[in-house]
Amino acid sequence: MLRRFWRCFFSLLYHELAFTYDSVSRLASLGHWRAWQRATLGFLPPPDAGALLELAHGTGDLQLDLLGKGYRTVGLDLSPNMGRLAQRKLSRSYLQAQFLRGNALRLPFADAAFAAIVCTFPTAFIVSEQALAELTRVLKPEGCAVIALAGQLHGKGPASQLIRLLYRLSGQGDAPLEESAIRAQFASPGLEVASHIIAIGSSSAQIVTLGRVPPLSQEFDIGLENTDQP
Repeated sequence: MLRRFWRCFFSLLYHELAFTYDSVSRLASLGHWRAWQRATLGFLPPPDAGALLELAHGTGDLQLDLLGKGYRTVGLDLSPNMGRLAQRKLSRSYLQAQFLRGNALRLPFADAAFAAIVCTFPTAFIVSEQALAELTRVLKPEGCAVIALAGQLHGKGPASQLIRLLYRLSGQGDAPLEESAIRAQFASPGLEVASHIIAIGSSSAQIVTLGRVPPLSQEFDIGLENTDQP
């Protein structure tokens, strides 16, 4: 019953209650949410590599970062509420991006359309065989997908302990997955899988990278300056 409650809560959070998503995310991460999102940026190819797809773009926060760095982006989300929120957020900053409503299991893009795909804190769809096949299909041969899979608080205060307990009760877990579990979940023909733990202040983010075989050889600056700010 408890698991059903959390599934219902998260469904409402992505749809009818999408307007509360930013506040809930900041509260649940003690202000680290944006830093965890930005941890993906250092694993992306440079902006001139080609178009970038943000999968499950949410309220558009990462779009602000990507556009600020010069990326040409497309955002896709199943929730129309998230699409409207993201459009309004970018408009307030005098920025524009292409947002589409769509399903990650049937991406509405041509083969090899993107140099990179980024996704932050997705639900379980991301490890489905069909979603991974679609990611592989729309990536360029040298492309990569970068996924912020989880964030972890390391503080010992009562707030951090309470939030870790809530994570466990919700079935989300409060520790990064082992490398073997990551490789098993994201196993897909033609993709090299790696897990990275990025320390950020009193927390850490688990980033999963999926690159076409052979694996990416270029090293990227993880670019985490100023990411302790929510």
